[in-house]
Amino acid sequence: MLAALAAGALLIAAVGDDPVAVYGLLLGSALSWPDGIGYTLFYATPLIFTGLAVAVAFRAGLFNIGAEGQLYVAAFATAWIGVAGAGLPGWLLAPLAWLTAAAAGAAWGAVPGVLKARFGAHEVITTIMLNFIAVGLAAYLAETRFRQAGDAILETAPIAAGARVARLGQLLPGLPSRIPLNLAFLAALAACALVYLLLWRTRWGYELRATGASPEAAAYGGIAGGRVVVAAMAISGALAGGVAINDVLGYRYRYYHGFSAGYGFTGIAVALLGRNHPAGVLLAALLFGAMERGGLFVGIFSDHVSRDLVLVLQGLMILAVAMQRRRWAPTTPTMPATPATPETPETPETPEIIAAQEPSGR
Repeated sequence: MLAALAAGALLIAAVGDDPVAVYGLLLGSALSWPDGIGYTLFYATPLIFTGLAVAVAFRAGLFNIGAEGQLYVAAFATAWIGVAGAGLPGWLLAPLAWLTAAAAGAAWGAVPGVLKARFGAHEVITTIMLNFIAVGLAAYLAETRFRQAGDAILETAPIAAGARVARLGQLLPGLPSRIPLNLAFLAALAACALVYLLLWRTRWGYELRATGASPEAAAYGGIAGGRVVVAAMAISGALAGGVAINDVLGYRYRYYHGFSAGYGFTGIAVALLGRNHPAGVLLAALLFGAMERGGLFVGIFSDHVSRDLVLVLQGLMILAVAMQRRRWAPTTPTMPATPATPETPETPETPEIIAAQEPSGR
């Protein structure tokens, strides 16, 4: 990260701005209270979900590039439940909307898992193709079935009040309610803990990591690789569906086409930077959220640097991580020398033993 920031400083200086002033503006606007921290956590929330989604697939040896499509399907399905279930009481509609977000993402994520396990179709190709299908399908349904008459924006009708998620400004003193940070952030933190417990404290998590490390060895050990692949992709999709809780239930209160700022693809960078561990994903998402918040002010108040500096810094960080080498390379352990076997003291051989050792025809 320091190397990436140093390279970014050279670029800032090359275009004629002061790197210290730009970085001060970037970090200061992201860490100020309450607006800076509130918006930083809000921007980090969808990245936590998508980073976890990609990390779970990575642990299973899968490359899920379909988190973008999975979160679109989840967002539309969640908005549909929120609109169609307007007559339901809030104590029933709210958990139903949460479950819909996870279930829709899981169902869409399981499709490439089944194609991989059943037909050997590579998940990179199928997830990319399913992204286009998901976005196009959501746009078609929002345009033809759920769009309000006269609305110039491609969006659905507002969801019922009982499905909406409370903003943390209503619960925490000093945090204005106008900041869109909501309970989805706490759900994202809970998802980090659950993913850790699932991967490192359950038998199924061990099977998933074993399959990702060596499918042949896992199959030899009796692990059903196809079942693990389908389940891993379904869980990955369910985590990506958590973005719908943040955006549909806690922010816009409707499905808004084009709401995602590439969360599914940025989640790949978050997972890589976080080394596919929930704690690392959380830290990487917070870092990217801070840069997203600070980039707005850099683009407004800097003379020559635009908010695209955030994308440049993110790319530099990924390149720096990719080029990083371990200081101590792992070595193949050597087997200890076999200790000399002490000589067995000779025992007097009895006639019976001698007879047993003699050839039968002698």
